[in-house]
Amino acid sequence: MPSDTATRNPITHRLRKILATSFTDPTTVEALQTLSQLYTAPQPDNAIKAANGDGDEWSESDEDENDTEHQHPKDDLIDEMAARARKNLQRDLENKLAQDSAHFLRAFGEVNQKLDDLEGLVAKMRMYCDEAEAQMRLTEAASRSLLEHAESLQQERHQVETRKSIVTLFLDRFTLTDAEIDALTSRDVPLGPRFFVAMDKTARIRADCGVLMSGEDGPTKTGMDIMSTTSSYLEQGYDKIYRWCTFEFRKMDTENHLEVSPTMVESVRRLSQRPELLSEALAVLSQTKQNALLNLFLNALTRGGPSGLPRPIELHAHDPIRYIGDMLAWVHQAIAAECEFFESLFGISGRAKRMVGEVRVAGDSVEEEWVRDLLDVGVRKLCVPLKLRVLHTIRAQDDSIVCYKIANLLQYYALTMQRTIGDRSVLSDTLREITQESYKVFFNTIEAQARAILRIPLDLDDPSLAPPNFIMDHAQVLREIMLVYDSSLLDEGTDPSPVREAEVNHGNGADGADDVDTANNGNDSGPNAAKGFSRILDIMIDPAIAMCTAASEEKARIRPQWDSAVFVLNCLCYLKNVLGPFTFTRDKQEEIEGIIQDRLCALEDDHYDHILREASLWDVVHAMETKDPATPLSRLPATEPAALQLALSKFSLWLSTPDTVSSPRLAPLSSAAIACRVHHAALRRLVRVYAALCEEVKSGKARYEAGSVLLGRERPFGQVGLLWQIFGLVEEGDKY
Repeated sequence: MPSDTATRNPITHRLRKILATSFTDPTTVEALQTLSQLYTAPQPDNAIKAANGDGDEWSESDEDENDTEHQHPKDDLIDEMAARARKNLQRDLENKLAQDSAHFLRAFGEVNQKLDDLEGLVAKMRMYCDEAEAQMRLTEAASRSLLEHAESLQQERHQVETRKSIVTLFLDRFTLTDAEIDALTSRDVPLGPRFFVAMDKTARIRADCGVLMSGEDGPTKTGMDIMSTTSSYLEQGYDKIYRWCTFEFRKMDTENHLEVSPTMVESVRRLSQRPELLSEALAVLSQTKQNALLNLFLNALTRGGPSGLPRPIELHAHDPIRYIGDMLAWVHQAIAAECEFFESLFGISGRAKRMVGEVRVAGDSVEEEWVRDLLDVGVRKLCVPLKLRVLHTIRAQDDSIVCYKIANLLQYYALTMQRTIGDRSVLSDTLREITQESYKVFFNTIEAQARAILRIPLDLDDPSLAPPNFIMDHAQVLREIMLVYDSSLLDEGTDPSPVREAEVNHGNGADGADDVDTANNGNDSGPNAAKGFSRILDIMIDPAIAMCTAASEEKARIRPQWDSAVFVLNCLCYLKNVLGPFTFTRDKQEEIEGIIQDRLCALEDDHYDHILREASLWDVVHAMETKDPATPLSRLPATEPAALQLALSKFSLWLSTPDTVSSPRLAPLSSAAIACRVHHAALRRLVRVYAALCEEVKSGKARYEAGSVLLGRERPFGQVGLLWQIFGLVEEGDKY
């Protein structure tokens, strides 16, 4: 029962509910925060003011309590406010809600008033818009015709602008501007990019004008007028180029510059479309170049370079090779510079370059033909002073070596110029003529030396068998000429025509002109080289050989003890040795070798007879070889037993002498190999004849008593093999 009473007790129930309530949920926390804001503890003054003046917020019972608040301490104020809040919570909340509602009503009343004002403004605006719309309809109806007229005018304007642009494009394409006309016709405007652009445009106008000239109804008047106008401007432009080029070409005589400006290259290229104007301008250029090169050449001869360096060429006139070489080198350098200038002028310098000395291949283009013609004309005035000085120098020479060096030098430059400026140029013809004259002088010189050698006699009191000094001097001259020929700078395949003509024009050259070619002065070792030098070898070697032969025979006739055969062989061997180092003299060496072989055969026969006489077998051998076959050998006076015994005894004594090894007679031979060959050949013949003698003596036909005993008394005791051993020779295959 007590438990049921407690349960029904509202206080208990309230307490339990309060104690079971959770104050941590967000709703409760928010409600408590709102209450704390509503019942914030006021300041004491505020509390007194609230107690004295605000009767709406507080009840009458509260006023009695507020009258006594000033009598409580400050710390009791909060407790009193909490008690009052618990007592008047509902009323306070309702008052607060009423205040807020009144505030919202006042605010919404103001908003409603503003909306009413806005609605009036919108109504007025709608009225004004309707009025404007009505006015616009009236205006549109009134301006429709005006808009249509404006649209038609706009279309017409567009058409006019299109026509204007077409006319402008036509004028830009088919007419020149005032600046372009001034560039073509005015002398105040110099040649340059502006001028060339104007010319290009003029040419393009004329090309495009062909469309206007090819209409169905024939050429149009506009096309005719444009062609006439542009033709006049174009001709004035070409005339302006011609005057400018002529002026620039004439300045080259004084300035002597070899640089070509791009403006000049372009001017010449354009002027080539008017060949008659270009020919006149190039004629001025060629004349200017002639005078300039001639003045430069004469200055190089007499004045030298700037400040005297290099020195004048004529200071070296005492040295003919250097004098002529310096002149030719100057001409060659000048031609190379002029060739480069002309190639740059005509715009062909960017093509493939030639190597030094390479043959210039003649091109078929008009520009290359102009270059060749200008080079030919430009150096034409150099030919006269060059030819006079070179010919004067050549004709004053009497040294064959110098003459040949000069001729070889001229031949080299003649070939070089021929490859540079062509074989039909005046300078090439001049150099060929000078080269022919130089070879003619050279041939005259060596022929005069050859004739002089033929007239020189041998010294009768000179016992020497060596080549005489004049032969050695002559051979040394030939050696020097061959060295020059062998070291020549000319290439294989040189044109032989200049020297062949010189030989034909020469007094004795007509007979051998067909088989002699001395102009091929190359350092090649082929047949051309041998053929090219054969004429010189014939002129210098043949008289020397003839002189040695004739003079030796004459001296041998007067001095019988003098050995002419050895002398001739020494001379021939010396001449062959001089020719030996040079392969292009092989034919002449073979010819001399043939003469030597013939002479050796004669010398072998003579030396064999000489040995037979020295060995005391000459009479015996002569009797054996010339006897009647029916006559016994023992019956002849020279071969009877006593005479034969004496001869064999002397032969045995001769075998003990050094003559069996080397003959004193052959010692003067300059070639030990030839001396050994001749001596061994004679000894072999001696062995063979001794073998024949032994066979004859031992045979019964000779009628010798104890022929073997007769032969066996003296060395070689009738033994041929022993005789081979004594002579130191290889025994032949014969068996005796």
